[in-house]
Amino acid sequence: MNFNIEMQKLKELAREAADVFEKHDHVRVISHNDADGLTSAGIICQALMRKDIRFHTTIVPRLDRSVVDIVKASAADDDLVLFCDMGSGQSEIISEIKQEIVVLDHHVPVGKTPAKVLVNPHLVGIDGAMHISGSGTTFFVAMEMEPANIDLAGLAIAGAVGDKQLFSTLNGHILEEAVNAEVVTVKKGLRIGDGDLAKVLEYTPEPYLDITGDREKIDNFLDILGLHGNIEDLDPDQTKKLTSAVALKLAKHASPEAIDAAIGDVYILNKEIVHNVYDLVAILNTCGKADKGGMGLSICMKNDTHLAEATDMAMSHQISIVENIKKGMDMVKQGNSIGYLIGEEMESTGMIASTFVRYVNPEMPFVAVNQVEDLVKVSARGTRALVEKGLDLSFALREAAKLVGGEGGGHNVASGASIPPGTAEQFIAKVDEIVAEQLPRKEQSE
Repeated sequence: MNFNIEMQKLKELAREAADVFEKHDHVRVISHNDADGLTSAGIICQALMRKDIRFHTTIVPRLDRSVVDIVKASAADDDLVLFCDMGSGQSEIISEIKQEIVVLDHHVPVGKTPAKVLVNPHLVGIDGAMHISGSGTTFFVAMEMEPANIDLAGLAIAGAVGDKQLFSTLNGHILEEAVNAEVVTVKKGLRIGDGDLAKVLEYTPEPYLDITGDREKIDNFLDILGLHGNIEDLDPDQTKKLTSAVALKLAKHASPEAIDAAIGDVYILNKEIVHNVYDLVAILNTCGKADKGGMGLSICMKNDTHLAEATDMAMSHQISIVENIKKGMDMVKQGNSIGYLIGEEMESTGMIASTFVRYVNPEMPFVAVNQVEDLVKVSARGTRALVEKGLDLSFALREAAKLVGGEGGGHNVASGASIPPGTAEQFIAKVDEIVAEQLPRKEQSE
């Protein structure tokens, strides 16, 4: 099947979802709390508002039975229940909901869905981990509802950036449409937020350099290059000098995809109240982590009431991420096939896992286990190169979590789990065993 046929099939699913929306007066929206989930909610809420369809939105960190209880308590019998950026892997849980359901998602479907319509790229042969995000999937539905919703394409781009996706196939199509409609502008440079160069390099966790978080080293680095001022004010020659110097630093240890992620096309979102896509993603991820999903959603809906507060929160959060990455690196252990750490009350374990596998040791996936109160949360990350060799973290975490009485899943390249307290060592051992079967030693050392 070629890409155009796959895209057409996804559009047909999106059309089915759009038809269902237009038959309802009120939609109960549930969406994930990361940048992709918040942009998904931002897209669909604006699309519904433009159709005069009322909605009630709740942003959640995960889809479990407590979310089903929230829906049961708050949705009327004739409401449509909509799950964005979640719902494909939790068919059994959401089947308890009696109302009509639509799921707009990009995670691997598991089980028989109770949804009236499931819009998911995996159903048409496209890998949702790499080629389209939850917000991209939702954007396809918004475009079927009304072509003028092209102005929401910037949010779909932000969701894909937040999920560290490729801009080919479906994401590439959305980007092309957005550029043609002047919704997004593309420029070359370092793929970080705007602002004072030294300050941004100090608190930005990606790319993670040997100078990140160390102002004295950053100032020396910039003095040698003769670069100062705001990133957005650098001319093309200055930008090239900066990106070349960063590339040399990354070439020592980082994975090829980390270098690609750090340098190249920077997306400017002309229709959003935060124009630099990396700034918007950082703000939205911070809002989600801080349990301020409503604040993040309001920013996606172009309300700047809380923008200054959210921007300050994001900067503080980025600084704390850098500090936590440095602490986490001191706790790293190595199994046969994975790097891992087991901690308590840690922040930013997903970023620690991403940083390790992208910038420190790209040869093996990384699993971060973190006990918070009575819950043990797991974040695991790999690289596209490891996935091509057989890595499937979604399978590994789901099976290992099941073994210890927990739940897990996600993407082949990035996955998560929740496991009972006291099971971390057994869980890690099982993940290590599964990954060893997926990635024979000779493959890891290549």
